[in-house]
Amino acid sequence: MAEKRVAIDSVDTSSALFGAYDCNLKLLEKLFSCEFVNRDSEVGGGSALAIIGRDTDTVDKAARAVSLLIKTAKLQGTVPMQTVEYVSSMILEGREEELDGYDDDCVCVTVKGKPIKPKTAGQREYTRLIKKNTIVLGVGPAGTGKTFLAVAMAVTALRAKEISRIILTRPAVEAGEKLGYLPGDLQNKIDPYLRPLYDALFEMLGAENYQKHIERGSIEIAPLAYMRGRTLDDAFIILDEAQNTTKEQMKMLLTRLGNNSKIVITGDITQIDLPGGTESGLVEATKILDGIEDIAIHRFTERDVVRHRLVKAIIAAYERYETKKAEAIEKKRTAKAAGK
Repeated sequence: MAEKRVAIDSVDTSSALFGAYDCNLKLLEKLFSCEFVNRDSEVGGGSALAIIGRDTDTVDKAARAVSLLIKTAKLQGTVPMQTVEYVSSMILEGREEELDGYDDDCVCVTVKGKPIKPKTAGQREYTRLIKKNTIVLGVGPAGTGKTFLAVAMAVTALRAKEISRIILTRPAVEAGEKLGYLPGDLQNKIDPYLRPLYDALFEMLGAENYQKHIERGSIEIAPLAYMRGRTLDDAFIILDEAQNTTKEQMKMLLTRLGNNSKIVITGDITQIDLPGGTESGLVEATKILDGIEDIAIHRFTERDVVRHRLVKAIIAAYERYETKKAEAIEKKRTAKAAGK
């Protein structure tokens, strides 16, 4: 048996690390097949987490995970189970170098003083690309922080006076409910489509500051159709739900780019709500724009999902289903061709 101890310097850090009813410790025990025991520290008081396992290599990996999670607890005051699972899986798979500095880069601070930071290597690369490039396409599944991080970076740029306005837009494509059937005037009808953008801005700015920016015109939220014919100078433009743009709409928005502006385009190509036979503008853009200087395409995976841990499992299950379905269709097509 091998044993290693990791010092914990405060009760608050222990509480954040262990999680409610020690849920984080239980998850760590499951992931590393080790026993985690809270003991008094041998040096300078405080406490220590003893890690006991069958071999030294596994115990060392578990200790590195715990050390990184302690750092997270000190910086953020909490350690979600998703973070425990993510950090542990990266270390177990030998990808520890991708975690370097993953919790150090604060993108933005909310109105309540909460720091917003990338939680995965994929998110950290996404924010790096946004800083470096004029146009970034963030493509990936739900829950990966595509829109939220883009809004956070836009707010940071506005606060730093790097740009003079934020423009948030998305296509008003019906997903099961027709616009005409919704109550109210046009603004009331389109508001549900823009709600995720409102929610992100409220968290960053607070309702009162948000309203002031709206009145001054430094924040604009509008359907994609409202962008036609404009030149968007000195702006941070975010196109959300871009998988539901047509080829013509995508080209239209990209050509609105003005001086000292930046465009971030986000979408999930597995959730296209366009009428059958209509090709997604986002899918086409990833093919056309790939390799152009100052344009970056970042692809998220289920590893970057930071919502409830079941979201990752759901996404993986759907991917397996779609793969099997595609294989069955191809097998059927091949058999039919062979029989002719």
